[in-house]
Amino acid sequence: MIIIKYLHIGIDDTDSPDGMCTTYLASQIINKFEDNGIELVGYPRLIRLNPFARFKTRGNGGVALKIPNDDKAGLAKSIVLSEVEKLSMFDCDNTNPGVIFYEGEITREMQDYAFRAIYEFITIGEAEKFGKSVGCEIHKFKKGRGIIGSIAAISLPLADYTYELLAYRAPENFGTPRKIDYDSVYEMDKETFPDTFENIDYSEDYIAIEPKTPCPVLYGIRSNAPEALQKAKSIVKVGEAIDDWCIFKTNQHTDMHIQKTDNISSMKQFGCYEVVGTVKNRPTIIDGGHMFFYIFDESGEIECGAYEPTKNFRKTVSHLRPGDVIRVYGGIGEQNTFNIEKFQVIELNDVEYQNPICECGKRMTSAGKNKGFKCKKCGRRIESDKKVPIIISRSLKNAQFYETPVSARRHLSKPLCRMF
Repeated sequence: MIIIKYLHIGIDDTDSPDGMCTTYLASQIINKFEDNGIELVGYPRLIRLNPFARFKTRGNGGVALKIPNDDKAGLAKSIVLSEVEKLSMFDCDNTNPGVIFYEGEITREMQDYAFRAIYEFITIGEAEKFGKSVGCEIHKFKKGRGIIGSIAAISLPLADYTYELLAYRAPENFGTPRKIDYDSVYEMDKETFPDTFENIDYSEDYIAIEPKTPCPVLYGIRSNAPEALQKAKSIVKVGEAIDDWCIFKTNQHTDMHIQKTDNISSMKQFGCYEVVGTVKNRPTIIDGGHMFFYIFDESGEIECGAYEPTKNFRKTVSHLRPGDVIRVYGGIGEQNTFNIEKFQVIELNDVEYQNPICECGKRMTSAGKNKGFKCKKCGRRIESDKKVPIIISRSLKNAQFYETPVSARRHLSKPLCRMF
């Protein structure tokens, strides 16, 4: 007789711009579990999926809970489904929850599916077919798009992971300005970094732990260890009630979405990659503040973008020059542009070709195609039309990494403070 030890519960797609999020729903379910003597095994998991998926909620993340598969498993299922029905904002078009229950060990087949959900685009139909094939009990609400992330949330192996403490507001405060003592956030960051990270964007004087949407979250603190989160929470001061709080184990800030690829032509739209290329042209900025340039290799080329929200990162990008070899990290969006999350300089091109300088000290100009150069000051001409190589000083450095600011960083992007 085979005894199935655990019941895995996956929940996704309950987010709403009007003030609901999947993690808050999970925290309420966990509270109901505790009231009924249902124990959670390990930390609840918050799993972020492909940030370039065409259909997604705000954070594009699913939550997974693991409990003993005992005589209270049936009660646990009814609690989950009841809370989804009660708390999800079904009048929002993007709220299409999905809940899955799975009994048993996570298989390699399920792990492969989870990585697909992070790397690629999975349809509702594909997810439902796969879930049934591995024995998931599936519950769809409206379109049920959440089953895609629900299956991934229970299935994803976490070789690298972080933790996030989320503090929740009292329901009567939803949608109102948050009352966080910013000075205490600066103190918390000083006392706990680098164990906690992404708390503040100092370049923009931006408090990153505070959401900018009307969701139930009061603040979120991210860390490499749960112990540091307890200390951080004790330092941050707020001027309103904390209704609840929960620590999630997560794939945030792990670069799990990034796939290594050999060349540019092998990359696909909506995928996320690490690729090496040579800069083709100087970055240019367009109306709206977005900056673009091309990189190429022997297989082809692709446009790269550093968008306005990345702020001063664009200034760093502007220092790239044709011939620079860089390794870029990011994803390909709807316009087939590679959205840069960070880049590493592999080899700088420190040679620039310029017109020769005349004996009189004036830089010469072209005399016409294949006609050499002429000096506008003294009239001297030379027949050679070859430009002169000049060693130039560069502000960028070989082997150095450069990243977007905290205020513009994606959930899955690994910050440099976690890389070294």
